[in-house]
Amino acid sequence: MNFFFLTALLLICACTKSGKKENILSISLTGDISTLDPANCYDTVCYVPVAQIYEPLYEIEYLKRPYTLRPLLAESMPIVSTNQLKYTFKIKRGIKYHASLLIPEGREVKSRDFIMQLKRLAYLGTNSRGWWLFDGKIKGLNDWRKSVKNDFERFFTEPIAGIYALDDYTFSIELIRPYPQLIYAMAMSFTAPLPEEAVRAAKNDFQSVTMGTGPYIVTDYNSNQGVSLEKNEHYISSTYPVDGDRFAHEKNLLKDANAKLPFIKKIRLHVIKESQTDWFNFLKQKTDILNLTKDHYHAALTADGKLKPEIAKDNISLQTSPTLIYWWLSFNMKDPVLGKNLNLRKAIAHGINIDKFIELFTYKIAQKANSIYPPGIAGYTPSTELPYKYDLALAKEYLAKSGYPEGKKLPHLQFDTRGTDTIKRQMGEFIQQELKNIGIIVDVNTNSFPTFLEKSRKGELQFWQGGWVMDYPDSENVLQLLSSSNLPPGPNSSQYVNAEFDSLFEKLKEMRDGPEKTDLMRKMERIVNDDLPWIMQYYTRNYILYHHYLENFRYSDIIYNGPKYLKIK
Repeated sequence: MNFFFLTALLLICACTKSGKKENILSISLTGDISTLDPANCYDTVCYVPVAQIYEPLYEIEYLKRPYTLRPLLAESMPIVSTNQLKYTFKIKRGIKYHASLLIPEGREVKSRDFIMQLKRLAYLGTNSRGWWLFDGKIKGLNDWRKSVKNDFERFFTEPIAGIYALDDYTFSIELIRPYPQLIYAMAMSFTAPLPEEAVRAAKNDFQSVTMGTGPYIVTDYNSNQGVSLEKNEHYISSTYPVDGDRFAHEKNLLKDANAKLPFIKKIRLHVIKESQTDWFNFLKQKTDILNLTKDHYHAALTADGKLKPEIAKDNISLQTSPTLIYWWLSFNMKDPVLGKNLNLRKAIAHGINIDKFIELFTYKIAQKANSIYPPGIAGYTPSTELPYKYDLALAKEYLAKSGYPEGKKLPHLQFDTRGTDTIKRQMGEFIQQELKNIGIIVDVNTNSFPTFLEKSRKGELQFWQGGWVMDYPDSENVLQLLSSSNLPPGPNSSQYVNAEFDSLFEKLKEMRDGPEKTDLMRKMERIVNDDLPWIMQYYTRNYILYHHYLENFRYSDIIYNGPKYLKIK
């Protein structure tokens, strides 16, 4: 679901008497910190501290797009058996946990610690939000979960058939069926290792107790106020990247190649919920970086999305980047009116001005979608075109073909909003007016977000705006939203069912990235476009401001351990 820069980032400027910037980075968090437990952190606020403290086997390359992985605590990429059912991981030697009250002397990370964390994800007593990554995928894991239940002692002593250590630095995972996304799961903080003795000492409660291997160590924590972090002087898990893409070379982001990390001495994470506070602090040079919100687009940007001269003159730079967050208009494919009438859905697809929607509700910031896949994942191509565009004449033709010429005898359509705020209501009213132009009457139903989610889980929506924040950069994470295996209460809220699509999805989710998978992705996209359960709208794009003294800055919405690469000059 973001790099620490998805929130508005606040640097409270600590200066010496000489006026020189101290080596301290302070980041603002937009809400309270839900947890510091890597097994349960699954929101963009807690990701910020957790990613500085804990480390999994792999991490996303900081300077490459599309996103790829590199070893972090792992010594190398995994050894995968020919049938793709066994993954063997070798870990680096000499990596030590932060000294803590749980293990004061700190100790070297061992392969059994990864097994302990995987157990924590499956253990009912942890109630982990990361369980979905492994549910039904690892040999014996679900049986272990049912057998152990909440028995704390059996949690430690009961082995799992498909997860075992070969030695102190090697362990294997055996799968029930191929699961190439396992490599991404092992790059998420959910799978960061913890030693058994720490889990016993903490009684499996890591809500506020930490002992990771990351570049920063917790020195103070309050969930409502923030976290203070200090550089881990013994950090050896990774060094600054030696490779990058064209953008990295153009921006001279490789000058610190292979340098020891981290560069910044201290990080202070402050819970600051008001975007106006971030804005003013940034303008006063009390902040390093600011992720612009809609409130400040007009103040910072010109009509064509460029940085205003009065902002740029103060040595402030702008960086833009697409994210792995994207939006579409969704139909309930089981609805007797919309779901059964392809021509009606085509009329709607050609009758809504997506460019105008983007202009009105994102200040032209968003990137218009050209595919069901967002930029940044393997298989996405900028040259892809959607089979619909804004064309009122064509919309009216399809409406007539649907059996409702000029909208006559067509029941009112029901558009449900995702919230009660002004913007959400205005979005609904925009859709209402656009379709009125071709003769379709739409009623806008305003929902609180929890109510909207409840309707979605029950399959009670007819027409609405859908959206997704990708968990990992793989097309499987997109296509699972349209699989019949994920019908409500699962994420397939469109209730889309296509036997050919489902058959191809079962193949795709077991495939590694490559030409064969890309061909399958395109075939599945054609099926979706032909059936039209979605009208694609846009990919969220972030506009980030940052001051000249911050070096090595590269925005990403899914790289959360980015602070270790930053440098204050």
